[in-house]
Amino acid sequence: MLIKVILKILYLLQQPLNYCWNILLCMNNGVEYISFPTIKGRVRILNLGIIVFGKNVKINSGRNYNIIGGDIRTNIIVYKDAKFEIGDNVGLSNSTFVCSRSIIIQDDVLIGGGCKFYDTDFHSLDFENRMKPYKYGLVDQGVSSKGILIKQGAWIGGHCIVLKGVTIGRNSILGAGSVLSRDIPDNEVWGGNPASFIRKLEKN
Repeated sequence: MLIKVILKILYLLQQPLNYCWNILLCMNNGVEYISFPTIKGRVRILNLGIIVFGKNVKINSGRNYNIIGGDIRTNIIVYKDAKFEIGDNVGLSNSTFVCSRSIIIQDDVLIGGGCKFYDTDFHSLDFENRMKPYKYGLVDQGVSSKGILIKQGAWIGGHCIVLKGVTIGRNSILGAGSVLSRDIPDNEVWGGNPASFIRKLEKN
């Protein structure tokens, strides 16, 4: 019983420290917000571009803040001149966002634990370009990037990977564990690797 009480006290003491960490991290990275997001745990943010949060954004970041598991924390990495924007009433959990051009998440979107969003290929498809950083310390200039758009009301299941240039339609659902490399129209359910059409949803 005593151990449970001590653990509870330590947990409660951790919350204000996490809040201070997240506030200072956002300030240091120039994060803009309409209202500061509710964050359980500590996020990792590296911003060289623009990050904007809307109202009532809820983020889980840490192994203790998502019962289905997933990655250890939420990571948001935004490259120079890129834009990462989250709308109102968005929830996400232990997910990673790498934004080299744009990742736009509209209102009322839910994102499950351990998801990955990459708007870049990271490396060139061409062998010589791909090896330049490793052989000569030069920049790989053949990397392809294209923005990601997640429309209002979409729901993305846990452990999905969303790749560059993808639009997920309004109210659409991407099933858990899917790998998505093409657009999903409005009001549809997709899933699998590679993700494909499953069925239509009734329009709201």
